[in-house]
Amino acid sequence: MFTRRHMMAALTALAAPAFVRPAFAAPNDWDTWDAQVTPAQFDLGTSNPWGLHPRFLPVRVSANSDLTPGDVHVDAVARYLYHIQDDGSAMRYGVAIGRDGLYEPGVYTIKRKTKWPRWTPTDAMIEREPGKYARWEEGMPPGPENALGSRALYLYVGNRDTYLRIHGTPAPRSIGTRASSGCVRMVMPHINALYDQVDTGVTAYLYPPDGGTL
Repeated sequence: MFTRRHMMAALTALAAPAFVRPAFAAPNDWDTWDAQVTPAQFDLGTSNPWGLHPRFLPVRVSANSDLTPGDVHVDAVARYLYHIQDDGSAMRYGVAIGRDGLYEPGVYTIKRKTKWPRWTPTDAMIEREPGKYARWEEGMPPGPENALGSRALYLYVGNRDTYLRIHGTPAPRSIGTRASSGCVRMVMPHINALYDQVDTGVTAYLYPPDGGTL
């Protein structure tokens, strides 16, 4: 049945300026963007057009035997993310973490994961740096220049979205530094590989930058 709500939605669509970009992207856009951010002949462990220190390239390492397969651990001191494997190993990736006072150590649950997400800065980010973030208060469309990059893993405490993410970044040279507004950043082709391996419902441990325990 055609209701008043349907009519108002149709009128709104007709009134929208032709230059307004849609709030979503189609899967064929995802494939195009993935190709744009992935180097030719990409190899996870050796490709490095970003000039990262070699220690931040992905590598398989041994994991402590008491760690749960599937979980994610972020070492804020060394700037590493570990994804624990079933065979007692871990995939290790280089990351960037939040700037002083913005990084939030804790134990979180990855409850959502999204390809080529839309990004909206928080009210706190806009208040803190209006010149940088206010123009995106209605959201930044997905794409290679989006602040969340190609993939995002959403961190929750219980059913509360913390607005912390493990995500790709259009600023790969920030890897190894404290650069973000609290999130954990990864090179886009690296998080693309991690994204396919991480299940929702697993635990993410973000350790303190002073080397302490949770």
